[in-house]
Amino acid sequence: MKKILLVDDERWVRTALKWTIKKLALPLEIIHECGNGLEALDWIKQNDVDLVITDIQMPIMDGLSLANELSKLNKKLDCFIISVHHEFQLAHQALRSGVTDYLIKPIDEKELKECLERWLFKRNKEETSRKIAQVLDETIPSSTIERVLQYIEKTPLDQITLKAAADHVHINPSYLSQLFKQQFNKKFVGYITELRIQESKRLLQNTSLRMSEIAERVGYSDLAYFSNNFKRITGSSPSEFRKSSD
Repeated sequence: MKKILLVDDERWVRTALKWTIKKLALPLEIIHECGNGLEALDWIKQNDVDLVITDIQMPIMDGLSLANELSKLNKKLDCFIISVHHEFQLAHQALRSGVTDYLIKPIDEKELKECLERWLFKRNKEETSRKIAQVLDETIPSSTIERVLQYIEKTPLDQITLKAAADHVHINPSYLSQLFKQQFNKKFVGYITELRIQESKRLLQNTSLRMSEIAERVGYSDLAYFSNNFKRITGSSPSEFRKSSD
């Protein structure tokens, strides 16, 4: 149910418009009425509404000024302008200023229905597109991470780099690192480092390979760097870990 705000300085016009809209039996609800643009603007700042239907000529703040102020708000709402025939140029100006549609007094019921149905179709289409985009935003990163994890599983640790993994899934390396941060609370390099240390622990426990050979197998060309990383993560040096595992 979409919410409508009616703005007109003549109460009988608001009453007639409200009655007509209810008669149309569209998924619309008139939740408030205001007598001028300033009153409407103050109300909108504190409340949510989908559509504002406003007269163009009102005291204190007219419909065009209201529409202009609404365009500055960080709110997702649309605006219809109501005018009489001799104000058509003003209504045309309003359309150029971002007003969604306009209605000519006296308002024809059929024309009003067509106008509202057109607006409802447009809003529903926009919301559907937004939902699809949201699903894609949630699905694509998950799919990308899954493909990268498959790549990591099939690739020797000494051959894995951030750039190679990013190239494999055709995305920017920094973006891939951000995805890992979101998914695992650690960047890609940190994730791979943990895998390398886990594999080196397995090799230290189950093989008689030299430290330099183990370092090379898990992707470290520098033995000192490997030892420092191992101790930082495990709390002991590779040789101390091997001794404690005997």
